[in-house]
Amino acid sequence: MEIWNNPSCSKCAAARSALDEAGVGYGVRPYLDRPPSAAELTEVLRRLGARPWDVCRTQEPAAVALGMADWLRDEAAEPRWIDAMVAAPELIQRPLLLLDDGSALVGRTPEAVAEAVRRHAAPGGPGERNDHAEG
Repeated sequence: MEIWNNPSCSKCAAARSALDEAGVGYGVRPYLDRPPSAAELTEVLRRLGARPWDVCRTQEPAAVALGMADWLRDEAAEPRWIDAMVAAPELIQRPLLLLDDGSALVGRTPEAVAEAVRRHAAPGGPGERNDHAEG
């Protein structure tokens, strides 16, 4: 599993703690320092089954400055949203949990993190890893 982590985010810290407590191995992606490409973010959205505006923090100063709350939310507008989030990764909702089974979850709630743990532990699921290194 990989977690897109903002070290100053309490939700990210809670997700890491819950994963540690459950013994789930994960890698850390410091996505503010290593922003995703448009292709990576598009793939994560596919894994989430989400549209860009579903995971955009439209109240962040960068979003407010761009007027994103008023942007169109249709298929034609998706590249504009993705480009904005790639240019300003603080706009991406956090933490994002990219599971080894090819799915993804927004890990903002204890329930979402518990679901990630459940999927990780599912029969035939990946084994335990302990690779918390950022990279």
